[in-house]
Amino acid sequence: MSGPGTRTAAPTGLARPTDWGGYRPVAEEVSVFALDLDVVGVLPPELDGTVLRIGPNALAASGGVGDAGGPGRRHAFTGDAMVHGLRLRSGRAEWYRNRWIRTDRVCRALGALPTPGPRRGLSDNANDNIVRHAGRTLALGDGGVLPVELCPELNTIARSDLDETLPDGLCAHPERDAVTGELHAVSYLPGRNFVQYLTIDVAGRVRRCAPIELGRSPMMHAFSLTGRHAVVYDLPVVHSVAAAAGGSRVPYAWDDALGARLGVLPVDGSTAEVRWLDVDPCYVFHPVNAYESASGIVVDVIRHERVFDADRLSPGESRPVLWRWSLDLARGLVEERQLADTVEEFPRIDERFKGASHRFSFGVSMCSGTGGVLAGPALVRHDTWTGGVELHRFGPGRQAGEAVFVARSEDAPEGDGWLLSFVYDAADDRSDLVVVDTADFTGAPAARVRLPVRVPHGFHAGWIPAL
Repeated sequence: MSGPGTRTAAPTGLARPTDWGGYRPVAEEVSVFALDLDVVGVLPPELDGTVLRIGPNALAASGGVGDAGGPGRRHAFTGDAMVHGLRLRSGRAEWYRNRWIRTDRVCRALGALPTPGPRRGLSDNANDNIVRHAGRTLALGDGGVLPVELCPELNTIARSDLDETLPDGLCAHPERDAVTGELHAVSYLPGRNFVQYLTIDVAGRVRRCAPIELGRSPMMHAFSLTGRHAVVYDLPVVHSVAAAAGGSRVPYAWDDALGARLGVLPVDGSTAEVRWLDVDPCYVFHPVNAYESASGIVVDVIRHERVFDADRLSPGESRPVLWRWSLDLARGLVEERQLADTVEEFPRIDERFKGASHRFSFGVSMCSGTGGVLAGPALVRHDTWTGGVELHRFGPGRQAGEAVFVARSEDAPEGDGWLLSFVYDAADDRSDLVVVDTADFTGAPAARVRLPVRVPHGFHAGWIPAL
């Protein structure tokens, strides 16, 4: 989106790559089976499940922008939702599939019957994240989008309001309580001056919905959860009336007139108990983890200096890096500290340590001019105990998306396992699933599954263990 006050993109952030190969949408749905899935190296037999990736894949016939337009011609967050999946079992790759999620627009373009389920809000384009909860695989979107349930073969089943318990949309990044197994979520809608704090029980139904009044309408893409508190991010990317009037599908922009603050509320308390703590203006798409400390709460995040200001189409105008917020609840203060210089996004940790003190985190290293905003030439591992930073480099012309971590066993030490990432190779215009053994993080991959197709750079990855 462009409009009054839009400036030329600043040169200090993530430069857009000159070759959009890995960002180009694919034109068709495919199913590929074991005979056409070559494995280089040895797939760990412990990997029994499906690795998933979701993101925008514009279907030109549906009104999205296809190859001819290029990603520079549309907002980085739009594009028709497509999910990719690769089934691993007993050291073999059994199948790869990609499927457009059957939004209203995609159904019209493909001549398909409308997707069943309720329809609410401005969009049903759940292209951002994918989770498994209460026996359902759910594709998720931002800004009031209802979840979309998928079958194991990635076909769309229905839009879901969680058995008529979800009042509006969900969100892109719910957080799971490691003790109760419940999902917590913060849902926002464009132009609405409050967010809804949701608790979804283990049966997959909303058991609690409480508003948090804000007085403005921020893009609250994510939040953090400890064992006792939720931390919400009220940051200066807010609903833009001008952008909405201009037809933007992501009507949000940076507002220099607004400050930034963190809201802390007890997980089972009233939303009226929110305590607000000021931080320096910034934006966070993806927190790393949050946990209780002796003096309050520690929150590790990937921090952007600013987004959607100079560049209204892409969050690439500043250098996102790892920061730590230490919240002193007794004094009402936040200590802000940069932990590393590596430009990165899409952080992950060993999920067994979510909400507890962690040592290791992983991310996609995004060097300026080489990786755009959705992929990069290396994976990065941080050791928060030592401050150490290591890179797993994929080599010239190869770009990795978000990696998902799978522990070697249920009782393995923290961070001991494998990272799975779809990696695009510009040399032959196709992708591999790369398996990196964290025991040899900087060494050669343990295995690569060579796909005969390209997996475009997208948003988030997930792992669904076999039932």
